[in-house]
Amino acid sequence: MIEFVYPHTHLVAGVDEVGRGPLVGAVVTAAVILDPTRPIAGLADSKALSEKRRLALYDEITDKALAWSLGRAEPEEIDRLNILHATMLAMQRAVAGLAITPEYVLIDGNRCPSLPVPAMAVVKGDSRVAEISAASILAKVTRDAEMAALDQQFPEYGFARHKGYPTAFHMEQLAQFGATEHHRRSFAPVRRVLERASSTSERETR
Repeated sequence: MIEFVYPHTHLVAGVDEVGRGPLVGAVVTAAVILDPTRPIAGLADSKALSEKRRLALYDEITDKALAWSLGRAEPEEIDRLNILHATMLAMQRAVAGLAITPEYVLIDGNRCPSLPVPAMAVVKGDSRVAEISAASILAKVTRDAEMAALDQQFPEYGFARHKGYPTAFHMEQLAQFGATEHHRRSFAPVRRVLERASSTSERETR
């Protein structure tokens, strides 16, 4: 991991999100304060790790961290606020849920939500800052599990495979079966499917 220099303090929280790009489900965030006396080897951007390694690190992070918390914004909030503002809200919820108030917060990306403590955005922070890497792992494991559960409810969409992202298969199934209640209606591919369904329904009732 690349060393990242930030204001020296003991209680640093890292924050990251998963799920800005998918067409379905919540955007999930995590905030983590690591314990410097209980180091965790192998932290990295969650996308660069195998699923098996992510699951093992998830258990280690939740066991060893001084504090950790999850936040989320649901599809209806994403549709109402837009994905950027919904992500900021989910990050605020993750930080607010920490059992220990951090002295400083490092956010993955180039934007910071409004927080009651000092914060800084770190581009590519999930591969540069241990706390953000830990947060990315917690958020991804959590959201992937939610997609696997949704796959059980709606097996025809293949959510466990593509995690809700707009793959060719997902788009084909969306066109064939329509949108579920968990799809983000403000996202263009879903909106087009809903508009076509509405147009078809109007023609049939004439």
